[in-house]
Amino acid sequence: MTVSLRLDGTGQGTVSTTIPFLDHMLDLLKLHSRFNLDIRAKGDTEVDFHHVVDDVGICLGQALDGALGDRRGIARYGHARVPMDEALADVTLDFSGRPYLRYDVKISKGRIRDFDVELVEGFFSSLCTHAGLTMHVHVPYGRNRHHIVEGIFKASAQALRRAVAVDPTLATVPSTKGVI
Repeated sequence: MTVSLRLDGTGQGTVSTTIPFLDHMLDLLKLHSRFNLDIRAKGDTEVDFHHVVDDVGICLGQALDGALGDRRGIARYGHARVPMDEALADVTLDFSGRPYLRYDVKISKGRIRDFDVELVEGFFSSLCTHAGLTMHVHVPYGRNRHHIVEGIFKASAQALRRAVAVDPTLATVPSTKGVI
């Protein structure tokens, strides 16, 4: 697997994971975060998508962590509320260095084409663990699985964009401890 990430991009890049629905969600993440993102991943998708989805979350989390360095000068916190037709997704996050995912999503078990919706939580869990990210995902309502998941990815992208933005008034690490 390869991941290339540029935080101050324009939403360009190529995503190819061999899982079409995951590619679609990562393309949304790339566009709405304005990150330049290239991801190439392959795995044992003939067995299950689980490993590839988790591995992409792990590698993207590691890329975010590496790109942020000591987190000097970033806003650190981000929040976005995104409607996707009948669904509403809220994402609030903090590049705290303390990985945590709260995933409060009302979604019926099942698939979007051949993609198990349960894998979305695993993706974000891996991302949080490897980016040192605290993230709260809340979907209070929605019926269509695709709309719910798409709302989550778009809200995550917007929140990430805000959290990694450079604050020109802050020359230090955004923490009273001086380190994250």
